[in-house]
Amino acid sequence: MPFKTTEISNPQFESNNLRFITVKSPNLKGRGDICVYVPPGAKPADTVPIVILLHGVYGSVWSWSHSAGVHLTANELIANGELPPMIIAMPSDGLWGDGSGYLLNSGYNFEKWIAEDVPMAIRENIAGAKKDSPLFISGLSMGGFGALRIGAKYGHLFRAVSGMSSITSLPQIKLFAEEPLKYYAQDNVVDEDVFATFKHYRNQLPPVRFDCGVNDLLIRYNRDLHQKMLQAGMPHIYEEHGGGHEWSYWAKHVITTLRFFASYF
Repeated sequence: MPFKTTEISNPQFESNNLRFITVKSPNLKGRGDICVYVPPGAKPADTVPIVILLHGVYGSVWSWSHSAGVHLTANELIANGELPPMIIAMPSDGLWGDGSGYLLNSGYNFEKWIAEDVPMAIRENIAGAKKDSPLFISGLSMGGFGALRIGAKYGHLFRAVSGMSSITSLPQIKLFAEEPLKYYAQDNVVDEDVFATFKHYRNQLPPVRFDCGVNDLLIRYNRDLHQKMLQAGMPHIYEEHGGGHEWSYWAKHVITTLRFFASYF
């Protein structure tokens, strides 16, 4: 079903292949924003893969582009033939509190905003984005929690999923957000934990990778998720690298995620 209202930025004022979309979403009970990197030369007749990148707490629609320059990195790698063309959609999380967790919260459905509305908005507004465009999802920290969980729960939609420095269970959001944990509680406790979600939706789980910096405050939780998946016999890729919970880490290692996704185009 098309959105009631849609606004898209004027190409005359766009730069570095970035554009912005605002749509009115029933799941948000209002408007939602998406920043989009569109590879040069994308045409309506093309079928271009779509990568959704989710930001962390405190962030918004501009985080991936203006804190990590991911669009510049992708543009260079595509131009050099190191990555195939891809559309990168960078939505806001709905802007609830310090972070929505990409969950159902206070009558808002931040999960469906990401899983359903964002892909539809991209397909309606971006040349080369088709119903059969391969769809991928990743994110950092809270966005890693959202990407891994939503990627599993909506596994029939996503070709592969990835997380960077991910929150792996809902109580960890209290390391960052000031809102009481009770406001994040879900009716189904499976939705509060990545591994529980993986187990519940195991039969539709897409290929999974995740990584974390060895100096990250979330490293032990990522290691624990890795061990649980090994014990459960769940195929996945897990990597550790130098670095902490910081943009320099994510700006570097998002390249690995994009290459991982490209292997499933």
